[in-house]
Amino acid sequence: MELFEKMPSSKTILTAATSLTASAILFKSIANDLVPQQIQLFFSSRFQKLSNRFSSQLIVVIEECEGLTTNHMFDAVNVYLGAKVNGSTQRIKVNKPDKDEDLEVSVDRYQEVTDSYENVKFTWIMKSRGIKQSEKSTNPKTELRYFELIFHKKQKEMALKSYLPYILRRAKEIKEDKRVVRLHTVDYNGTDYWSSVVLNHPATFDTMAMEPEMKKELIEDLDMFVSRKDYYRRVGKAWKRGYLFYGPPGTGKSSLVAAMANYLKFDVYDLDLREVQCNSDLRRLLIGSANRSLLVIEDIDCNVGLKNRENENDTTEDDKITLSGLLNFIDGLWSSCGDERIIVFTTNHKDRLDPALLRPGRMDVHIEMSYCTFSGFRVLASNYLKVDEHRLFKAIEDLFRRVKVTPAEVAGELMKSNNANVALEGLVKFLQNKEHEVMTRS
Repeated sequence: MELFEKMPSSKTILTAATSLTASAILFKSIANDLVPQQIQLFFSSRFQKLSNRFSSQLIVVIEECEGLTTNHMFDAVNVYLGAKVNGSTQRIKVNKPDKDEDLEVSVDRYQEVTDSYENVKFTWIMKSRGIKQSEKSTNPKTELRYFELIFHKKQKEMALKSYLPYILRRAKEIKEDKRVVRLHTVDYNGTDYWSSVVLNHPATFDTMAMEPEMKKELIEDLDMFVSRKDYYRRVGKAWKRGYLFYGPPGTGKSSLVAAMANYLKFDVYDLDLREVQCNSDLRRLLIGSANRSLLVIEDIDCNVGLKNRENENDTTEDDKITLSGLLNFIDGLWSSCGDERIIVFTTNHKDRLDPALLRPGRMDVHIEMSYCTFSGFRVLASNYLKVDEHRLFKAIEDLFRRVKVTPAEVAGELMKSNNANVALEGLVKFLQNKEHEVMTRS
């Protein structure tokens, strides 16, 4: 009882605690006023280093960009963690890109995500900090996002040499699975002089009215091209390939480009040379196009400004697009600024093209898109009418031997009715009229 009687009252204890707290605050205020900031930072950093020395964790910082250069590791982590969203994730970000159909899901800032790789625990946290803007700064960003990767120090080698490269590969696979083919067009107000929309063209190699052997050779050539990265590097050539599609209008040249894009999942860059002001802009457009893409120049024979090289000396390089500028664009040093690119030219008149454009290295593969054959018609009949055999096929085959019609003309006739009998009878009459017109003119 005497012991409890000698203990101070609760009021006395509370008063003493309040006094100590006030003294501590006062001492800290005096220290901040009297001790220079440099000394405070010195002791603070020393304390942090001492704390880190005894910590078993290592923190790897992955920033969004370095200056104006994008950090691909940051983008890969963002994609990778977005696919890791599960029931334990409390905060996510959902984005609907302009002109895209699907939503993009990613982890929000300060949301901790735990990952396991080869039975090792890795913790991810996205953070951000403000960016001080100078008067001369051209960077519009006001904050810098970054990921912190936290793991045990003894797993440093695994993290840097195995785990992070795995994330790069996995993010690429995720992007490919979700990849939407886009159609880009020249836009001087757009990013890198390009603007884009989703390419919803339904063309595939199965729907193309081409000779089966020609179709097979083209697919095999594309497959070989995309698999030869090491080969192109070994022989010292830029990883690109050029195709020329030539033939009358309506033979499916543009549809074949779409079929190639859908098959490879490559974006299409539609380069209308009439929209480009000078040779310098050609180079900027090339640099602005992505890897794994199809660069398409349609109706190359009709584009204005492409004069013979002998007549180019009377104007400066940036006055217009010249043939020399185009040749350097597709086969010069600038053409090596990117990988896995396919350049497709189309024309209705191959004979009008400068021989310098036609040589290998610029137009490696020449494909004639000619008039519709009976085998091409069978593809169209299957696509449009869902018929593989019909009593009129024999008559149509005979007419195709005597009459030249384009796949577009045949498709136009087949679309006139959902009834196969009516549509095919209409096609027979159309072919007979064509034959009569030819005989009358001759």
